[in-house]
Amino acid sequence: MVGETFFGNFDLASLAIWLFWGFFALLIYYLQTENMREGYPLETEDGHPAPNQGPFPVPKPKTFKLPHGRGEVTVPSAANETAHRRTDLALARTATSEGFPHVPTGDAMADGVGPASWAPRRDEPELDGHGHNKIVPMARAEGFAVSAGRDPRGLPVQASDLEVVGRVSDIWVDAPEQLVRYLEVELNTGGTRLIPMTMPDPGRQGPRQLHLFGAVRRYPLHQIGQRGDQARRGQDRRLCRRGLDVRCRKPQARFLKKTGAACARAALFTP
Repeated sequence: MVGETFFGNFDLASLAIWLFWGFFALLIYYLQTENMREGYPLETEDGHPAPNQGPFPVPKPKTFKLPHGRGEVTVPSAANETAHRRTDLALARTATSEGFPHVPTGDAMADGVGPASWAPRRDEPELDGHGHNKIVPMARAEGFAVSAGRDPRGLPVQASDLEVVGRVSDIWVDAPEQLVRYLEVELNTGGTRLIPMTMPDPGRQGPRQLHLFGAVRRYPLHQIGQRGDQARRGQDRRLCRRGLDVRCRKPQARFLKKTGAACARAALFTP
């Protein structure tokens, strides 16, 4: 028979396993090169090209069209790397070789290094999947209300230096996630500020006053921009939300059930 003559001395099982290993190797190569579209070629901690670039080459540039009319981005590209680069960092080496930590040379919080590190991002409002502003003040977010914990609106704000700096005027919520991201504070000296939900101290918070971890006079909070209904994500930081839960009154929305601290991506912004 044809089958017995052609495959009589051929190991089909061996062919199958070698085809699988070949496909798996190509898959690893593709995934690794696609993962190298940002942050490559590698650099040393001083910003010079690294002598060892690894076994995989940098992929060819590819242009992605961003949703909601926000243009295009090409990666990898020198323009994209430059847009996300910070220079003249106030850091100093602790060793001559690579891989050792750097130490701040000044005020780490003011210089944006160490725990206060941030990466440049587009200074535009973050949008949800429908193209609407993701982080909005509760005063303009229809159907939202505080469902757990004390509503802080109207409470005086006391910094860690025991100075009362203002009063909470509004709550900024992440509408798709139904989480509190910021508190809006009217300062006694005039103007408004946004306070991330990590700054209120839940251990010292009383029924009539809101306490902050930081001193506002030493580390001024970022001023709300001219477009008062939008929070721009110009600086990328990892923050954790504590204390308040928000739910949407709309029947089709899911109620938030978490009452502990929940980590989420958030950001401070500059006007």
